[in-house]
This record gives sequence, structure tokens and C-alpha cells, in this order.
Amino acid sequence: MQSQSSLRPLHRIGLFTTNHEPSRLLHRIQGILAPHGAEVMLLKEGGDADCELDLVIAVGGDGTVLSALVFYLEVPLLAINAGTVGFLTAGDLEDIDSILGRVFAGRHFISKRSILKCTHPHGTSYIVNEMVVRGATRLITVELSIDQQSIRKIRGDGVIVGTATGSTAYLLAAGSPIVMPELRCMIVSGLNEYDFRARHLVVTHDSEIHLRVSSQTREQDIYLSIDGKNKIPLAINDEIMVRESKRQAQLVFLEPNYFFHNLASRLSWGGLSR
Repeated sequence: MQSQSSLRPLHRIGLFTTNHEPSRLLHRIQGILAPHGAEVMLLKEGGDADCELDLVIAVGGDGTVLSALVFYLEVPLLAINAGTVGFLTAGDLEDIDSILGRVFAGRHFISKRSILKCTHPHGTSYIVNEMVVRGATRLITVELSIDQQSIRKIRGDGVIVGTATGSTAYLLAAGSPIVMPELRCMIVSGLNEYDFRARHLVVTHDSEIHLRVSSQTREQDIYLSIDGKNKIPLAINDEIMVRESKRQAQLVFLEPNYFFHNLASRLSWGGLSR
């Protein structure tokens, strides 16, 4: 959902960035926010459980934003684009002065996004965009069930399960529909399926998705990847369960039509940018 409610008073702000000069960027933001009396600190990759924050500012591309969302989940996050795509960002780095001015003036919107919880043989992970099960070089077969109902076998390069937020990430490249990001749903897509009947599937937010690596798979190098991060090894007959988490991501934007503006900008839909 989208909310017009203001952020709580911004006293403690964290800066999360992959910028090659983080100290210089920190000094710049501290200078901008000094008149507001806000304390700004540089955050560590991996998160800081003892750090209570009112806002996280993430500067980078969508990969940086994804990391910040997971490490500092449920803290409102303002994403500043310094990468190449930036579907999750509120604006570009050269405009950071005016962006921060608008946020502190209360001229912003909060977009609450579904986060998925993925249970796998090696533990539990949280998904902002998508999880992918795939093989290194050969086709794999994955059995798909939803709410204990067997649906079908997916034979191809792999399987993607993603959020509405993720519909403009890997799922977009896989041919899935673009979904309004506040919509609570899950998208299931076979990756380069060896079946012309294959279709993408959108299911309700309260569904439970079960994936099982079928014994029909001949590939031995199989892995699970969450939001493009490290590969988690899988074996034949391993099972994965995906469902919506009770936790939510909160992204700060400046305009109510930010999503379509970003689509027009990032996908070069020139006709919509006027």
C-alpha cells in the first residue's frame, strides 16, 4: 500500500552505500542535514542489530538498495540512484540536496512492499525481489505445488519466484508481467522452459509455494540464489517453501506516481515521460 503519512522525527539516520568514497559522501549528507539537527552515521554491510534508526539512506544501484532493505528491514529507506537502473530509487545523486529537503519537509510517500520468506535446506532467507533455483549448465526439473496442491513440473533452466517489486527485476527479463509494486502477490515463472505451453503464474499473497528438485534432474550443480546474492547449493529431492513474511519493506518516494515515472525513465518509454 501507499501511505501519505509522514515519517517519525528523523533524529538518527544511517547511510548505506557502495560508493568508492563513502566518507566523502557521508560528509556531504551531514552538511545537508546539519540544519535539521539529524545525526548521520555510516552503516556496515551486514547490518548492525544495536543501531536504532529513523531512516536509512541507500546510495547506489538497485543491488545496494536490496542489501540495505534486508540488513535494515522495516526501517524506512530512502534510495538514491548512483547506479544504472534504479527502479527502487526516489531520485538521482545529483539531486540529493533537494530530495532530502523534501523528505524533511514531509513532502514524501511511503510505499510498503511485501517481503517473502524462503525456507530451504540451509536455513531461512528473506526475499525482496526474487529467488531463483537453477542448474549450472543443464536443464533441471522442479516440481511445483501451491497450498499442498500439485500444479506441474517445470523443466528448463530453472524457476523464479518473486514479488511485485521483483517484477521489474529478473522477472522482467524472463518475460513476466510488470506488477504494481504495492500489490501483495507472488509470481512464479519457469526460466527458459522446454515447453511451449509454459505460462507465468501470479498467486495470492497468502499462498504457500513448494518447490522440489525432481529426481528426473540430471544436473548435479544446482543452486538457490536470493536477490542475486550468493549461491546456496541444492541437491536432488531438496525442497523449498516460499510464503509472504509478516515483515514489510518501506521505501520512501517523493511523488505518488513514482512507479510510472521510473518505468518511463528506466525503460525509455518516452511517450509517458511528458
